[in-house]
Amino acid sequence: MEDESHPKTLYVGNLSRDVTENLILQLFTQIGPCKSCKMITEHTSNDPYCFVEFFEHRDAAAALAAMNGRKILGKEVKVNWATTPSSQKKDTTNHFHVFVGDLSPEITTDDIRAAFAPFGKISDARVVKDMTTGKSKGYGFVSFYNKLDAENAIVHMGGQWLGGRQIRTNWATRKPPAPKSVQDSNSKQLRFDEVVNQSSPQNCTVYCGGIQSGLTEHLMRQTFSPFGQIMEIRVFPEKGYSFIRYHSAIPIFSFLIFRQGQHKMM
Repeated sequence: MEDESHPKTLYVGNLSRDVTENLILQLFTQIGPCKSCKMITEHTSNDPYCFVEFFEHRDAAAALAAMNGRKILGKEVKVNWATTPSSQKKDTTNHFHVFVGDLSPEITTDDIRAAFAPFGKISDARVVKDMTTGKSKGYGFVSFYNKLDAENAIVHMGGQWLGGRQIRTNWATRKPPAPKSVQDSNSKQLRFDEVVNQSSPQNCTVYCGGIQSGLTEHLMRQTFSPFGQIMEIRVFPEKGYSFIRYHSAIPIFSFLIFRQGQHKMM
């Protein structure tokens, strides 16, 4: 039975009817070795979908970050963790919840899940919508199984650009935190060495945001390749952010140390 805290199976939906299991395996094995792929084609108007099982959780997590929203045969696919009826009803009360505020109106639940996925296993994510209009209220929540993953997400994602706005992050409370001008200035900020020490050795993906123009895969490769071997780059020019996946976690620590050195010289 699959360990629910370290799942290895992804749901891949919104597929073209021309997509085959072999094509999915060819694409996903570029990220990590796959154990199986099961295509589900219903004889209805619904689009086909499939389940891709990896041998390792870290490869599945990297595939989720890299493939969600990517076009396959002209259709933008939706990738998420495969769930079962029992896991959908899982109690997340004791998980670690991150508040995400100042969201652009166009940002969806899939967007914030994809943006926060590199930091660790997510148990739940949602953008809060107005019950009457169905429009986003400008904030949402991301829940992690692991406290350190949540802390790292808060530190690294606060102030990053997602869509057309800089988002703010904090520990979730019963009510959304007050705006920046009112928000308590005494909230504990993790020191740089704490962030490095608490970073998961399995996390090989860097999130780079706040790029308002000129974002290309070539630019990201040119900027980040000095820190180590890059396995995958995924860019979102219209939303101003990118994910860079390395062969190992060592380049990430090198990059963080480089950034810390820059800050000290400023």
